[in-house]
Amino acid sequence: MPIDEKPSRNEDEYFLKHDAELLRQQRARRDTERSASARASHYMKCPKCGSDLTERERHDVKVDVCTDCGGMWLDAGELDLLRQADRGVFGRFFGSSSEHRSR
Repeated sequence: MPIDEKPSRNEDEYFLKHDAELLRQQRARRDTERSASARASHYMKCPKCGSDLTERERHDVKVDVCTDCGGMWLDAGELDLLRQADRGVFGRFFGSSSEHRSR
């Protein structure tokens, strides 16, 4: 094809679709990177003060403890595991508070 000839309509459509697909892939990649970055900035951070959390084992259950404020944070199901692990102090405390709620 000589240089001064205009490309066919099919070529224009092909390159438009190709460029649109490349843009879509770049946006998806950036969205994934932003999401991962946001998640990493919040991972193992105290919900109260924002400091780092460390994992500690209490009664064979791993709990997250804040290095600054001392707050203890439990993942889903960990409270039930603590209740089962120690019917002593935790069991009496949580058991008595739930009995008062049901009355």
